[in-house]
Amino acid sequence: MRLHTALRILACACALGAGTGALAKDSAVVTTERVRAELLAHAPEGVAPGKPLWVGLQITHQPQWHTYWKNPGDSGLPTTLAWTLPAGVSAGEIAWPVPRKLPLGNLANYGYEGTVLLPVPVSLAPGFMPLGADLTVKLKANWLVCRKECIPEDGEFTLRLPVRGSTALHGAAFQAAWDAQPKALAAKGAQVAKVDGQGLSLSVTGLPEAARGKRLEIFPETVAIIEPAGAWTQAWDGAAWTAKLPLSAQRSDAPKVLPVVVTDGAQGWRAELAVSGTWPAVAPPAAISPALEEAMRRNADSTRAAAVPASLAAALLGAFIGGLILNLMPCVFPVLAVKVVGFARHGGDRRGQRLGGLAYTAGVVWAFLALGGLMLALRAAGEQLGWGFQLQSPAVVAAMAALFTLIGLNLAGVFEFGAMLPSSVASLQARHPVADAFLSGVLAVAIASPCTAPFMGASLGLAIALPSAQALMVFAALGVGMALPYLAASWIPAVAAWLPRPGAWMDTFRRLMAFPMFATVAWLVWVLGQQSGIDGAGALLAMLVALALVVWAFTLGGRTRTVLATLALAGAAVAAWTLGPQMVRPAPAAALQPADSDRWQAWSEPAVREHLAAGRPVFVDFTAAWCVTCQYNKRTTLANDAVLADFAARRVQLLRADWTRRDPAITQALAALGRNGVPVYVLYAPGRAPVVLSEVLSASEVRSLLAAL
Repeated sequence: MRLHTALRILACACALGAGTGALAKDSAVVTTERVRAELLAHAPEGVAPGKPLWVGLQITHQPQWHTYWKNPGDSGLPTTLAWTLPAGVSAGEIAWPVPRKLPLGNLANYGYEGTVLLPVPVSLAPGFMPLGADLTVKLKANWLVCRKECIPEDGEFTLRLPVRGSTALHGAAFQAAWDAQPKALAAKGAQVAKVDGQGLSLSVTGLPEAARGKRLEIFPETVAIIEPAGAWTQAWDGAAWTAKLPLSAQRSDAPKVLPVVVTDGAQGWRAELAVSGTWPAVAPPAAISPALEEAMRRNADSTRAAAVPASLAAALLGAFIGGLILNLMPCVFPVLAVKVVGFARHGGDRRGQRLGGLAYTAGVVWAFLALGGLMLALRAAGEQLGWGFQLQSPAVVAAMAALFTLIGLNLAGVFEFGAMLPSSVASLQARHPVADAFLSGVLAVAIASPCTAPFMGASLGLAIALPSAQALMVFAALGVGMALPYLAASWIPAVAAWLPRPGAWMDTFRRLMAFPMFATVAWLVWVLGQQSGIDGAGALLAMLVALALVVWAFTLGGRTRTVLATLALAGAAVAAWTLGPQMVRPAPAAALQPADSDRWQAWSEPAVREHLAAGRPVFVDFTAAWCVTCQYNKRTTLANDAVLADFAARRVQLLRADWTRRDPAITQALAALGRNGVPVYVLYAPGRAPVVLSEVLSASEVRSLLAAL
């Protein structure tokens, strides 16, 4: 069976699918689907020591999206700015504009919508002399942008300011940002906060007369002191504004001074309140039961990998064992079955078997190195990718479906590659069996990539944090483990003796192996349907039918072959031109929601924090439609009546993180757990470390962990 041409097509599709929208370096503007961020500068008197110089990140949000203030409220993360400046130049702190309250269900966050500029003062040391005609300012910014879902984003910015002459183009934007900053109130008077039981009573004086009598909003700068969404009261006592706010149940600090910002919606004022009274004790976390402590101990290696580097030897061993187990995963079976037929074809040709074994091993290891190297390179360029990233592209899924349709038709005897190709090409397999075995190894990895076997998860998660050379060693160990059984069969006579001998059975077995290939095609069509909706799945099926018609037409003889082949090719071209765009069109949001949404909700970091704050344990299923192991676990363990009953009895909130299409937030969450692929199953409990379960999930494992809550 010849796979050279089809594999080249697949490689091209993978390269296209892996293409990213990496942002250009040396730019002052970064644009995503949710925000436009731009680095601005304001130097009205030129760039010189003692002269005012401001820089700032201006974020323009798409409608309904927002980013966060220095205290984000119930959830979220503040925007952070990391500057790279020449010697003698230093940047101050962000001069935060007054935020607004952003209600979200029973939560309240503090942040910004529309357009906001975060200005930062820059100072130049006396005697500062620039190296050239420009002052180069570089910024690495991170922000969390949220609507109902939250996406962590970042950008690198470069701005060159002319040393000679002024830079006042964005003066209006900076003036608006300064006007939006809170004005400092005088320290005199009753600027106090008194702890009163589980509440905090405030008194603020010195507010302008125009604000008196108005209802004000308050934003504490210290995180987790008050409940942002809690019920509170306020009143005016002459010139003093008073309020009573509920203390946060998550409070872990007892400050002596509480800085706050109050606003009437048009203007804000900042006061530092001296705190009196005795802070109530913070309830300690619930004691961990011995059973849960033991479960956490068993899973410590899984969670520790994100923060504490494990030894390279342990990572290599885990990858090697994971590669061995990968041969037992259902997604690899079709290719391995074909290899058994190819191995038996050699019969007593020991030299041919050994060369084939070495070539197959080389193909497997090379493919793992190539895939791992591509993933590492794209991550270094700023992309949030993980293991199996190529199947997050509908174009790659469609190309693989076409490839396996061809292989299935070939195995079923519908056509032979040799009858459709020029004789010089058709004889390549006979003349170059080693190359054929090598490409079979590459194909095996292409099929195996959606699977994550036991021991693979921690090793791949660690590989991302290692230097590139060591990370590639982990991928190579994974390939050696996967290829070892076939390599052993080709070199060890005792192992080879267990394999069947050549005979008439081979033709029947070969045709039988067409059905696993077609089953793989059915699965890929389903995956693309999950990614792009029912129209995408229908378009792919139409294209596969056209492809089969092309193949069948080429098996005919004489003039009929020419006519029908031409018509079939024209039909395939029309189908590709008409229906092809459907395959890459995003699926409707409803199509990506969990089918059993009465039990499972969509995952997000704020959702996890919300349920934990309410005292509920959270179980997260990191999954993808193209992950065969995920689907097996979902239809067995996670659909088990006893497991679901235990979840309900312990009020565990079930969240599903769908990684079918690329999602940087899920990629970052996996990295925080020391993982780089799916499936991953995590149990969170209030006040306790997360527990990561095994990749091949069992009902007994889940139930024993739940029993320890």
